[in-house]
Amino acid sequence: MRTIPHIELDAPSPEAIDGRHIRALAFQAVRMAYLAEVAPRGEGRRALVVGGGRGLVAGGLAGLGYRVTAVDPSPVAASYARSAQGRGGPAVTNLVARGEELPFGSAEFELVYGADTFEVTDDLDGVLGEAARVLAPGGTLAYDTVSRTVLSRLVYLGAFQAIPMTRIMPPGRYTAARLRTPDELTAALARHGLRNQDIREFKPRNPLNLVRAVLARRSGRITDEGIPSLVDFVLSPAVRPQVTYLGYAVKR
Repeated sequence: MRTIPHIELDAPSPEAIDGRHIRALAFQAVRMAYLAEVAPRGEGRRALVVGGGRGLVAGGLAGLGYRVTAVDPSPVAASYARSAQGRGGPAVTNLVARGEELPFGSAEFELVYGADTFEVTDDLDGVLGEAARVLAPGGTLAYDTVSRTVLSRLVYLGAFQAIPMTRIMPPGRYTAARLRTPDELTAALARHGLRNQDIREFKPRNPLNLVRAVLARRSGRITDEGIPSLVDFVLSPAVRPQVTYLGYAVKR
């Protein structure tokens, strides 16, 4: 009898299917390529990662010369990130905190990156208000998130969350109300003095490879680390992103 994979975010068990980490691994290369293009050069600047997870984005920014702090609401995820540093990863300060309540003073960072946050919070204005508060004038807020379209609902609410064969997330992680279109997000950014500068879609080079990777991971034929090369996300200049998109805004 086939064992049904156990799905749990930030799970300490390597056998568990952690869709959040799978997503972070698949997105890492395209996230860093985008940041290298649009973010100010590191050279000792202070950066904050909101939704730091197991430390991939924070480690990448540290490698670009930033002095990095990462926050995540999950103590387990923060512990994973600290363990990665103990194995020789770049120096990053990892704290347990929510994006809606950042434990920092005003204008402390030149760069804030929102990862795995905008599409799961019920309080987007709270997250953006805090990001704007801790950004220095002229600072950059970079982000990636999920639009609200028919296709994104099929992928995130259906395939990733509801369909047994491809499910990698626990029920309720995503809702239609938490998925925001670029126009909605741009308006929300403006309410907090953040002027959006760019929107860029990113997607698998071949969408079928994303399905193959999920099925292979769920069946145990590959590990998490085998996913990025199979999926191969690429940037696209699409005006209306259908699923995931990257962008950045500047604090006025």
